[in-house]
Amino acid sequence: MQKIKTIWFFGLSGSGKTTLSTVFSDMIDKDGRKSFLLDGDVIRKGVSNNLGFNKNDRAENVRRIAEICKILITVEIIPIVAAITPYKSNRDKIIEILGRDNLTLIYVDCSLEECEKRDPKNLYQKARMGEIKNFTGISDGFETPSASEYNFRIKTENKSIQQSEIELAELFNKL
Repeated sequence: MQKIKTIWFFGLSGSGKTTLSTVFSDMIDKDGRKSFLLDGDVIRKGVSNNLGFNKNDRAENVRRIAEICKILITVEIIPIVAAITPYKSNRDKIIEILGRDNLTLIYVDCSLEECEKRDPKNLYQKARMGEIKNFTGISDGFETPSASEYNFRIKTENKSIQQSEIELAELFNKL
């Protein structure tokens, strides 16, 4: 990876974004470069704690993350993002802010059914019971990207974490 660019993992809750982005960040750090992980859940507790989950607030959350990435790039730190980023318009905004050459979008592809099985916080169950509003995949949409909308896709369904990590290592070597 010669040029410093943002690596943005996106997909449904439970698809493996945080796990894979953490592994990827560790790979970069072990390679002697500096990275910074921006996890969507952590951002929501701090920088975006005043936002909800309606479409406008989701767009603002993504915009804020992209702006932070832009700052990190200027100080030669590789931003690694793990955020649902459910709408094409969100992904287009990231490209607008960062520029296509400064961004690698990685779609972490996993079915809703599998994500629900993996759900350690019971968020999907709470969303199905109406306890959580605007939950991606249940009461709010996730626009599945076309192949032209991402640089790489990692399918995590029916794979162990180790299998996905091997795929991620291959991806790391391509960047």
